[in-house]
Amino acid sequence: MATFTAQTPLFDVMRDPAGHEILASHVPDLAANPLLHTLYHYQLGLILGTEESLRNDPQKRAEILAKIEALDPVPAGQDRSVRDIERPSGYEPDSVETGSAAAEYPAEARKWQRFELTLQGSSHGNPFTDVDLHATFSSGDRTLRVPGFYDGNGTYRIRLLVPAEGGWSFTTESNARSLDQITGSFTAAGTEPASRGVVRVADKFHFAYDDGTPYLPVGTTSYVWTHQGNELEEQTLASLKSGPFNKMRMCVFPKSYLFNENEPGIYPYEGSLQEGFDYTRPNPAYYHHLERRISQLEELGVEADLILFHAYDRWGFSTMNAAADDLYVKYVTARLASHRNIWWSLANEYDLMFEKTTEDWERFAAIVQENDPNQHLLSIHNCREFYDHSRPWVTHCSIQRRDIYKTAEMTTEWREQYGKPVVIDECAYEGNIDQGWGNITGEEMTRRFWEGAIRGGYVGHGETYVHPEDILWWAKGGELRGTSPDRIGFLRRILEESPGGHLEPLRGHWDVPSAGIKDRYELIYFGFNQPTYRRFVKPQDQTFEIDVIDTWNMTVETLPGTFSGRFRIELPGRQFVAVRLRAV
Repeated sequence: MATFTAQTPLFDVMRDPAGHEILASHVPDLAANPLLHTLYHYQLGLILGTEESLRNDPQKRAEILAKIEALDPVPAGQDRSVRDIERPSGYEPDSVETGSAAAEYPAEARKWQRFELTLQGSSHGNPFTDVDLHATFSSGDRTLRVPGFYDGNGTYRIRLLVPAEGGWSFTTESNARSLDQITGSFTAAGTEPASRGVVRVADKFHFAYDDGTPYLPVGTTSYVWTHQGNELEEQTLASLKSGPFNKMRMCVFPKSYLFNENEPGIYPYEGSLQEGFDYTRPNPAYYHHLERRISQLEELGVEADLILFHAYDRWGFSTMNAAADDLYVKYVTARLASHRNIWWSLANEYDLMFEKTTEDWERFAAIVQENDPNQHLLSIHNCREFYDHSRPWVTHCSIQRRDIYKTAEMTTEWREQYGKPVVIDECAYEGNIDQGWGNITGEEMTRRFWEGAIRGGYVGHGETYVHPEDILWWAKGGELRGTSPDRIGFLRRILEESPGGHLEPLRGHWDVPSAGIKDRYELIYFGFNQPTYRRFVKPQDQTFEIDVIDTWNMTVETLPGTFSGRFRIELPGRQFVAVRLRAV
């Protein structure tokens, strides 16, 4: 790798450990700037030359640049050392009776609902790190190993999302004698009508619930909506209830970035902003709140696409050591895997987390899989460079666009490349801020949704309209203000009417994408184009009814009569029109 110069992009310097250390030490205001990630593509010399704290100190600017130019850049992807947290072999003395902890659990449960075993045990030392606890659940020839977690005040919990009805038994194992070898049983009845199970990959490129019901992800993003206080959070839930979205991308950790400069009301670890945080002691109250919001999403039929890590941080949560990272991933998985509506996203923009390597992400994925007995969907999201979505643990591609303009058009290529569902979670956002990723129109957002859907993928929404109190949906939730949500809801209804509940691309048109079932059902999208008519060639022995769909005005006009063989239909000569052919 070439040495650093004044022309090197700030991004490359910041992802180098030594370069990052120099800038953080000599220009701390820059390293902690909530706008930092908007500066990455600028040259180092320009950044140093415009940094406020260096404005009147050219000598210091020169010294900083010289130190960085003298570095031997470290190749990206070097491994971090993994420092395990030592756990005592015996948490309690031999005088404590094995299995003596008070245990509480229901005698009856239901399929696809949570069963919870609550244990009251010791709390000396640090139970988060000192106590190892899990239970083995058995029903017939099925066995599941389920981790437990400490919930504060001497309370331990083991949670299972019950995968099947019938009789179940369990036995605990722990290095804490009072929690070890506790046994019990319960009976799981059939599922309630509203419960369809966990969303899985179906038909290679699509999704369905456990009961086989197709699931069409119509997603939105509100990264830190659970950190905004009760009034705004309830408003977000109300917006979701009346809106079209059935998936929400959201973070576990708070966020420090543009329009995200407020402190959260509560933190994920014990400690404080002033004195620092103890990354070995999660804050149970923080997770109680998060769990409540995830459960409320479930009641609304919304999947929680939960982001475990991100780089937009001023509290140190993105730069914990490897042992603390592993503890966190295991703790979050143990707490939350019993929710039906969880998707795991290892990271938002993983490639901006310079301290972490491919080996780290692979290890995190293994921890999630080991501690999630129900194997929820699992992926990872990029900024600049894609993760290798062909990895076996990646269930679906979670994609941020790599081209300023083309996004949904690439769905075809990504399906062919990875052979997995393509979810473009970030195609840009409808809004009017100064960032190119946050100022597309509602028309363009709607177009990208249609383009992706017809190509057999799924596109995600977000809103970034300037607000006097910096309440942007993409970050904090609140009210939906854009023009695309209603149109996205209209698309969702069209898709749900499709045979089989999803669309597969069809060949036959060189100039427009189409999808459906050959000679039975076809949906053609003209996007930017504005034809006044269209000619078709179809089998003479197959008759079709044809709908002209105005995707922006949300109308469906069924043309009079039926059509077969070679025929022409008249079109309105405006953009954003689709045509639907339905075999009679």
